[in-house]
Amino acid sequence: MPIEIVEKEHISYLNIINANEDHTDELKTKLAEAQRLGNEFKAKAVITFNTTIGPKRVDTTVWAVTEKYLQLKNNIHIPLKSLIDIDF
Repeated sequence: MPIEIVEKEHISYLNIINANEDHTDELKTKLAEAQRLGNEFKAKAVITFNTTIGPKRVDTTVWAVTEKYLQLKNNIHIPLKSLIDIDF
């Protein structure tokens, strides 16, 4: 079943939960690359994360990566523990 794509403006309406497995460590390099692409080139990343109604995907620019969150435009935060994958 394909993963539903959501607009970043709708993320705040979703109940984000931890992914079945914590992928934070294995995604560290991709997170850094996504942040660099967003800040230097305004390039977007495809972020897949988990919610109470199943995985969702968003195509957006990553502004910052903190110890616990991925920060997007308009002060939208996605917990790193909810991440399933990141693609460019």
